[in-house]
Amino acid sequence: MTEYDEATAAASGPSLDAVLAQAHAPAQLDPNAPPVLTVRDLEMHFPVRSTGVVRRKIGDVKAVDGISFQIPKGGSLGLVGESGCGKSTAGRAITRLYKPTGGSVEFEGRDLAKVSNRGLKPLRREVQMIFQDPYSSLNPRHTVGSIVGAPLRIHNVVPKDQTLKRVQELLEVVGLNPEHYNRYPNEFSGGQRQRIGIARALALQPKVIVADEPVSALDVSIQAQVVNLLQDLQREFDIAFLFIAHDLAVVRHFCPEVAVMYLGKIVEIADRETLYSRPNHPYTQALLSAAPDVKQAAIGGRRERIRLEGDVPSPINPPSGCHFRTRCPLAREICAKVEPPMLQIGPRHKVACHFAGELGQHPADPVTARILGVDNAGNPDPGASPVELDDQPGFSDVWFDLKARTTVKP
Repeated sequence: MTEYDEATAAASGPSLDAVLAQAHAPAQLDPNAPPVLTVRDLEMHFPVRSTGVVRRKIGDVKAVDGISFQIPKGGSLGLVGESGCGKSTAGRAITRLYKPTGGSVEFEGRDLAKVSNRGLKPLRREVQMIFQDPYSSLNPRHTVGSIVGAPLRIHNVVPKDQTLKRVQELLEVVGLNPEHYNRYPNEFSGGQRQRIGIARALALQPKVIVADEPVSALDVSIQAQVVNLLQDLQREFDIAFLFIAHDLAVVRHFCPEVAVMYLGKIVEIADRETLYSRPNHPYTQALLSAAPDVKQAAIGGRRERIRLEGDVPSPINPPSGCHFRTRCPLAREICAKVEPPMLQIGPRHKVACHFAGELGQHPADPVTARILGVDNAGNPDPGASPVELDDQPGFSDVWFDLKARTTVKP
């Protein structure tokens, strides 16, 4: 790894896909890897209080409203969605920068959501975070040596007289000059500052890193350098990543599995190939249609853009039933009455939609009605037999076939 080159940053290069492909192949999924982090029904609600002398609680901002997923050991899960959907809040709740309102975050048999502040200290070594803004996440009054060395001193990882040597090793690992430990953050470029943040996160050799849009503030060429650096570090240290991002091209390269969030909930989660080629949720389809497709442009023609009408509802008062129904072209009466369950529809594919289906092939009747024991309008059906769904964060060996509307057992 070489130090960041200012000339590279100034040059206008090819697309991110092309730059990434020059050095690293996309990360691959290991379906047999055990989960290192299990998030179950995670909630993060912020109280809303009235103005005046006596400030009463009048509601909650439901930033994260019951999400579940697993991250395999040494693997990575991408978390995507538009601004304000709760991605960053979920990452901060998982790392316990926020104390979750509900749910659990299981790491090696312990629930991070319920651990006391005293008990969190040893677990901080195992779960670290890379922040989105490389400018505000570094203290401008501290040198790089002090910033990267702080975790080492707090956790007594190395003797005090060896801290500097360890800091220089970490700077070299992330492609910076080890002799620049005595410089301040303002003396570095954006890409270099993000590398400093990565070095700080690596200092304690964590098993899980929550990367909150680590490349969104960087130039395309530098994005590729940082993503490739993270891939190298993941392979070398067997680190699991929760990769939060807006850029679907970055997520597709770095993450073998991707989860899509909308208004505090995960609406679809699947392996990379399935999600990008055969999305089944109308929000995922609209999100992917908005992303530039370099390969499609090369062969001619353009993918039809799906335009959603209306604004994102307030998380203080989200819509009843399906949160996406106020903007969904497929919404029917059932969508307002019943929240769609997270239904597994493939070996590694889950979707929360009453009318789930590939683009242009959505069913006329809700696929979830019989499962939930309701009629097509969402009213209780006395003659129906509701099916108990597997609500585990991971994937089951049994799933629901949308076309046949039957359970599949390989």
